[in-house]
Amino acid sequence: MKKHLFIIFILLSSFMFSQSNWQKFKKLSPSKRMWVLFHPFKAKKALLISNEANKVADSIKKSPLLDGDAAGGQVDAFRHAYWMARLHQEIGKSAARSLGKAHEKENYKTYKERKLEDGVVPDKISSTMDLFNNEVGLSLTQKNKRSSKKGLIYKVINAIQAGKLKIIKKNGNGQFLTCDNTLILKESLKGKWINNKCLVSSNYKP
Repeated sequence: MKKHLFIIFILLSSFMFSQSNWQKFKKLSPSKRMWVLFHPFKAKKALLISNEANKVADSIKKSPLLDGDAAGGQVDAFRHAYWMARLHQEIGKSAARSLGKAHEKENYKTYKERKLEDGVVPDKISSTMDLFNNEVGLSLTQKNKRSSKKGLIYKVINAIQAGKLKIIKKNGNGQFLTCDNTLILKESLKGKWINNKCLVSSNYKP
């Protein structure tokens, strides 16, 4: 029975995707492919919103609105919260949350393969930060309730500046710190999924 259901999902998805999108599908991590198979009618919207969130975050990174840090900083927090807020509007909270979790599973796979995400290898605390910020993003919107994208951007920025999201603690030079302000050497982080980085409120200033 399970095998038959899986084949049905594959066939359904193949009808929904163009040849180019099917190639993209095959390149997804197992966790994201499974998400697509269980949400075939929401997958295209999710892809468009994911691309939108990355573009908006790239624009915010170049502006003075946040700290410009896309790897554990405010821009990183913004990307996840905005992504989830938009997904909640378009595909619902449950589907959005499960996609966010699938992304974090992919990050663990990236860590195991030592690939780079935003210039650094993902680790457990980054995943914890992302999942926390995802939940904040989900709380900022409602399904089918439209608001301007500009308004939502500032809503997320205001939440960051109010300290409602999480970022990873760093000093003024962008170096990671422990919760008691001890400098973490890069060498000590290599190959470690669990380390002594510290999560702080998103309005933290070194």
